[in-house]
Amino acid sequence: MTTPQQTALIVGATGVVGQACLHHFASLPGWSAIGVARRPITPPPGAQALQLDLQDSAACAAALGGRDDITHVVYAAVYEKPGGLVGGWRDEEQMQVNLAMLRNVIEPLDRPGSPLRHVTIMQGGKAYGVHIHPEIAVPARERWPRDPHENFYWLQEDFLRERQARSGDAWHFTIMRPRIVFGEAAGSNMNPIPAIGVYAWLRHEQGLPLAYPGGPARVNQAIDAELIAQACAWAAESPNARNETFNLENGDVFVWQNVWPVIADALGMPMGDPEPQSLGESLPRQQQAWERIVDKYRLDAPRDLMAFIGQGATYADFQMNHGKQGPLPPVLMSSVKIRQAGFAACIDTEDMFRKWFGRLQQRRLLPTAEQARA
Repeated sequence: MTTPQQTALIVGATGVVGQACLHHFASLPGWSAIGVARRPITPPPGAQALQLDLQDSAACAAALGGRDDITHVVYAAVYEKPGGLVGGWRDEEQMQVNLAMLRNVIEPLDRPGSPLRHVTIMQGGKAYGVHIHPEIAVPARERWPRDPHENFYWLQEDFLRERQARSGDAWHFTIMRPRIVFGEAAGSNMNPIPAIGVYAWLRHEQGLPLAYPGGPARVNQAIDAELIAQACAWAAESPNARNETFNLENGDVFVWQNVWPVIADALGMPMGDPEPQSLGESLPRQQQAWERIVDKYRLDAPRDLMAFIGQGATYADFQMNHGKQGPLPPVLMSSVKIRQAGFAACIDTEDMFRKWFGRLQQRRLLPTAEQARA
């Protein structure tokens, strides 16, 4: 007896989480995957692409309302105002847009006779107020009451809970709370990897070592985008994940200054003394220098620098504590709950950094040390 085909709709498939999920679900036996994004997508083998503006409710209803194959949704889309990445997290209009986008996806799929069985949405450390509180209790736990601040997470979660209850348990949901996400997606607003890679090679071309640009040290956690994808696939089928919220992290902790030598080695550069600076301010001014790197090394990366790094440089500033004064308290989330529920995969954070910078080099989006010596 063959297992019925399951189809995952990966929403936000050009982002750092969505791209990893699209590739992972498309590789799983018994699954097909559909990647949804506003920008054009080149889907991997086993996947389809659907170009869709999630803010257009009529377009979403037309594209999704008549489908009878979508059994699972992984919602990894997020709306960020241009130039307002960190400040926009508390913006009421931005919150309402993010709520409307989720609603425009779920409402056409949640109808009588729909095969929909599971929805996964993303939250993160902002659920615990890491963006507004100087310190949070360690470790943050899912069972805590909601942190009392306005957040589109709460708007989306309340909508999903209300909608799921009205469905009569026809489908279930899982809420994932990953820590700092790292992956290979280009143009993502919350992926520091391309921005760090560009910063490194701009310095390389000036004959400068790789200086750490951030602020004071802080004990933190990372999560590999491919690990999130694995967790989403587990949640899609595990009864232990139904209507639950889970923190997600690699399984260890890291300090930027301590992993910086690993990053330098992965990029083939010598270490330099720290040089505090804002990547969000300096990198956008390096368009011509980036074009020279693309041409010199015959890269396949976008010539448009901002198309490659998105708002990742501003996000790197935030995560590297630019402009802050130390010492800074740790930001740690417990991942005991998801491990007890049955998902125990992990990755060494240093290995993760090596993997992602290596992946960008393999795809000829960043130069290699070998190219530089040639």
